[in-house]
Amino acid sequence: SVEDIGICLGKALAEALSDKGGIARYGSCYLPMDETLVRVVVDISNRPFLHYGVAVSEQKIGSFDTVLAKEFFRAVAQHAGLTLHIDLLHGENDHHIIEAIFKGFGRALRMAVTKISIDGPLSSKGCL
Repeated sequence: SVEDIGICLGKALAEALSDKGGIARYGSCYLPMDETLVRVVVDISNRPFLHYGVAVSEQKIGSFDTVLAKEFFRAVAQHAGLTLHIDLLHGENDHHIIEAIFKGFGRALRMAVTKISIDGPLSSKGCL
C-alpha cells in the first residue's frame, strides 16, 4: 500500500542518516507546476510532525486515491523523524497539485541531506 511504502522510505531515511551528523538538516522548496504552486519545508529534527495544508477536489487521479498522499507523507515523517510542512499555495488541477507535492518533497529533502562541514548534528543541543 501507499502508506507501507512511506513507512519503508521513512525507515530507510532514518537508517541512512543515522546520527544526522554533517547534513544541512533544513530544506525547502517552492515548486510551480502550471497553475499550481506548492511549498514543502522539512527539518530532519527527529521530532516527527506533519502539517498538510492541501485540499483536492477529486478522490482519485487515475487509480491513485488522493487521500493516500497525506498518509504517505505522514508515514515518511513519522518513521524518518521529519518535521514536514506541505502547503498548497494555489492550484486547480489535482494531478498538478499531487505531482508538485512529491517533486517539492524530493527537492526539499535533497537540500536537507546535503553534506556540510560540521561535526555531528546541526543542533545547539548537540543531538537530534
